[in-house]
Amino acid sequence: MPGGTQLRNRLTEALPLLPFFAVVVVFLVIPTVTVIVNAFVVDGAFSLSRIGALFSSTALGALWSSVLLSASTAIIGAVLGAVLAWLIVSSPPTSMVRRAVISLCSVLAQFGGVALAFAFLATIGINGVLTVWVQEVFGWNLSGSGWLYGLAGLILVYTYFQIPLMVIVFLPALEGIREQWREAAVSLGASKWQYFREVAVPLLTPAFLGSALLLFANAFAAYATAAALVSQGSPIVPLLIRSALVSEVVLGQSGFAYALALEMIVVVAVVMAAYNVLVRRTARWLR
Repeated sequence: MPGGTQLRNRLTEALPLLPFFAVVVVFLVIPTVTVIVNAFVVDGAFSLSRIGALFSSTALGALWSSVLLSASTAIIGAVLGAVLAWLIVSSPPTSMVRRAVISLCSVLAQFGGVALAFAFLATIGINGVLTVWVQEVFGWNLSGSGWLYGLAGLILVYTYFQIPLMVIVFLPALEGIREQWREAAVSLGASKWQYFREVAVPLLTPAFLGSALLLFANAFAAYATAAALVSQGSPIVPLLIRSALVSEVVLGQSGFAYALALEMIVVVAVVMAAYNVLVRRTARWLR
């Protein structure tokens, strides 16, 4: 039967994807469903009490700090990363420096967690190498009032891996700009500034905004670096979730952690949906 043969062929083609689907179900679908159910179900009954706790001053403050941290590092990382990506594209394709910078960005974009926090603590922490040297030579205290261990420090540390990540995700869009488009604009009498303003910028804007949204989601969901750097307090949502789960002062806050996790899922889902829309717009001229 043709229909049965076609079905078997489709099943055979989908068979190699089964491990991927299994990983998605175990590590994405099941945890997401668990968070959603436990955010709305209390003692076996539907309740909005845990969702209502999200409007407390503590939860709103953590959300605002997370949004501020993610937005600031996304903007800084997007701008500086785009400039660095443009400098990379401007160099010859066979340049050793170009390949070295791209490789370095690929490594630094994944350099986070405890190792990154320790690197900054060892450099500009209270007893960091650079802090001690500047204190001895110039008499300045780089650590100040402990700014590195608060929101300002998180912005600095997060920007460290946001810039190379921007280079990696924005570089294909820059490489997609064809030289023929510039030559056509120049042949029609456009200056370099007019070409940049009226051709390059409109084409690159969706890719730039999409990359910035990806950086926002990346910073919003980051946990390990902040957990290693901030030992006291819960200035952002991921740390507030940790506090709700492991607090020895206020017990029984795991339900609140589910509500906070649901809040993060909603924010990241909205950001990634907008990112996909912008990526589709960019893909139209990258083909």
